[in-house]
Amino acid sequence: MQALELGGMTLGLREAVIVLIALVAAYMLFVALRMRGLRKPPVAPDKVPPSVKSDEAPEDVSPEETKESKESWVRESTGLASDALRSGLEQEVAQLRDEVDAIRGELAALRQDMQQELAHFRASQTVSPIYGDAMQMAVSGYDPAAIAERCGIARAEAELVVALAKSQEH
Repeated sequence: MQALELGGMTLGLREAVIVLIALVAAYMLFVALRMRGLRKPPVAPDKVPPSVKSDEAPEDVSPEETKESKESWVRESTGLASDALRSGLEQEVAQLRDEVDAIRGELAALRQDMQQELAHFRASQTVSPIYGDAMQMAVSGYDPAAIAERCGIARAEAELVVALAKSQEH
């Protein structure tokens, strides 16, 4: 262990820890004294020095009038706070209503898509597996020539599939 020699004194680790503890204790005492000063009760209005009173009510106003004015100020500030809270809540409700409307629109679009998919599924269920692709194309709106060419069936068969798809839609 190394030690530091200053003016004939030898300082080691033990002495450094003791000095550090003393510094922390002094800081804690300083903070405690400052906190004690914060806990002092506020000065009552009748004990305020005259230089400070000049900013408040004039000398000829009675204590009852100043008390009433303070109470009215408290009522007004409370009313303003409740108005601000109410307007904030109204804004949040309006925002939530807008979001609900948007979600309802999305839900309606999803419902429509699901109904279309269900119609395609039902169309493919009622037709022979050979004509499943042709039926799906007919429900999607393809013309008979495109269906015949794509599925490799006769044009007359494709026209029958288109007619069947249209009859099932109604």
